[in-house]
Amino acid sequence: MSENEILLQVRNLRKSYDGLSVLKGISLDVHKGDVVSIIGSSGGGKSTFLRCLNLLEVPDSGTLLFKGEDLLDRKTDIDKVRTHMGMVFQQFNLFDNMDVLKNCMYAQMKVLRRSRQEAKKRAVSALEQVGMDKFMTHMPRTLSGGQKQRVAIARSLVMDPDIMLFDEPTSALDPEMIGEVLKVMKDLARNGMTMVVVTHELSFARNISNRVVFFDNGEIAEEGNPEDFFTHPKTERAKAFLSRIH
Repeated sequence: MSENEILLQVRNLRKSYDGLSVLKGISLDVHKGDVVSIIGSSGGGKSTFLRCLNLLEVPDSGTLLFKGEDLLDRKTDIDKVRTHMGMVFQQFNLFDNMDVLKNCMYAQMKVLRRSRQEAKKRAVSALEQVGMDKFMTHMPRTLSGGQKQRVAIARSLVMDPDIMLFDEPTSALDPEMIGEVLKVMKDLARNGMTMVVVTHELSFARNISNRVVFFDNGEIAEEGNPEDFFTHPKTERAKAFLSRIH
């Protein structure tokens, strides 16, 4: 797969709830190695868009291609596709009845059909990567929010995804725990992981992403490289958003 290959191609994606239009024709390409930060005010459609990318929400219309495969084609095995798309949620979504290691082994064995030994080896490696290898026998309830989120990231990494989707991964965390999760995400970005991140952490968007996409009222109001966006926003909507934040 070449460096500039398009992994994800989105065209004219639309989604409504009860007649209320939430996504109004979103088009976006994500290339291999991109770190795309999606920012904007709450209620602008960011999380809905992210959840449409792996069909946790089904769009009303539009085109959605992942590695050239049409995700909205009924013949597409979406569960198979999802194994290549890691997803990290706001609320961790760990299995409370399994320890940290088993949380990271379960899907490997069940979905990828890896042996217990192979799954354990990959889980240990991913937990080391996020600095959680010393907590392998701990149950999720004994962990801090930041630790839970790092385990959730490891649980996605063990599936060896082509792309990682992050839905506001730090918004449920105390301020002192945000840094530990962002550090893991920065390391992933440096190692070339393709990422789409819905975030309120503008320092991450500015310093780690190679592209910023600004959502406003269900549309992409502006997109570009982070330095240009934060220093010279082109649209009035982006200027207003940034002036409110600062």
